Amino acid sequence: MKNVSILGSTGSIGTQTLDVIRRNKDINVVALAAGTRVSELAAQVREFRPELVCVGSEELVPQIKQLLADVDVRIVCGNEGLIEAAVIGSADIVVTAVVGMMGIVPTIKAIQAHKDIALANKETLVCAGHIIMKLAKECGVNIYPVDSEHSAIFQCLNGENHGEISKILLTASGGPFRGRKRAELENVQLEDALKHPNWSMGRKITIDSSTMVNKGLEVMEAQWLFGVPADKVQVVVQPQSVIHSMVEFKDGAVMAQLGSPDMRLPIQYALYYPERRELNTDRLDFYELSGITFEKPDMETFRGLKLAYEAAYRGGNIPTAFNAANEVAVARFLDRQIRYLDIPDIIEYAMKEVDYIENPTVEEILSTQDYVTEIIKGRW
Repeated sequence: MKNVSILGSTGSIGTQTLDVIRRNKDINVVALAAGTRVSELAAQVREFRPELVCVGSEELVPQIKQLLADVDVRIVCGNEGLIEAAVIGSADIVVTAVVGMMGIVPTIKAIQAHKDIALANKETLVCAGHIIMKLAKECGVNIYPVDSEHSAIFQCLNGENHGEISKILLTASGGPFRGRKRAELENVQLEDALKHPNWSMGRKITIDSSTMVNKGLEVMEAQWLFGVPADKVQVVVQPQSVIHSMVEFKDGAVMAQLGSPDMRLPIQYALYYPERRELNTDRLDFYELSGITFEKPDMETFRGLKLAYEAAYRGGNIPTAFNAANEVAVARFLDRQIRYLDIPDIIEYAMKEVDYIENPTVEEILSTQDYVTEIIKGRW
């Protein structure tokens, strides 16, 4: 029996992780952490009976205590509680599915506690990849990617020599605005950007997919996960979301991972690696599949992707500036406070304004985030 702690249990990845566990019945949930969805979290606690539960703030503790008055579970809160859930002694693997920079420190603490990581938090590697990968190696910890694209690359590289990679082909659906030009995005409304053609995801990630910022973050993640520079990570638009990513080797051979767009597949693969389990999901029917097409991404229209490559090339704390600016901008867009096309403008502004730090510490990463948040709120 494997023991798992889930950080971000009420989000899209967290709930699908619990669905995988529910279907397999041989993983024990020892800790659950969530933000403000207290009723949903309480229902999860009643079903999976963890030792520990964490809510986002101290103000929510009375509510969760009332809902779980008859349940034997330790209740913690805030960032300190999130760390407790990450390092809980009984856990073998920690699913890091919280959204945002708040995932960095708990992931570091979990690695230091020698927990394997099922990684679904992009910011961990985008902002602190130079810290995370070195620490994981020192602590003998495995990092299993949960993102469908990175899981696909991980599967293609299983048993292969990473030194023989020629390039990584990171696929993208193109989002709801594929094929449109910048002028056609001037009047995009929130409801338009939240209509992803293929995947069911959280609101923030869905907006990131529409701007292709999400793919830019994945480029930066891939650098660290697979030890390749950004210029060897090529984004390919594949609208059907059938090929989840590919790897080209130095002899010209290309390996691809295909499947239906179901996040439970990479989640289950991360939890049970190297074992493959039966999964009740739609299967590809190659007789019915009308075709698989490929396109070059339009980086002039989707400037977020272009800026992501620039951030990757510059390195240091610039990826943190990119990510922090995007977080603020997307939150503003979700609250209908800015226009859709303001998002890449805000990112570009932040990348120009921060003082460059070549090898930032965790404290400097968080300081960069705070600075970016402050300067954006002062201007937009």
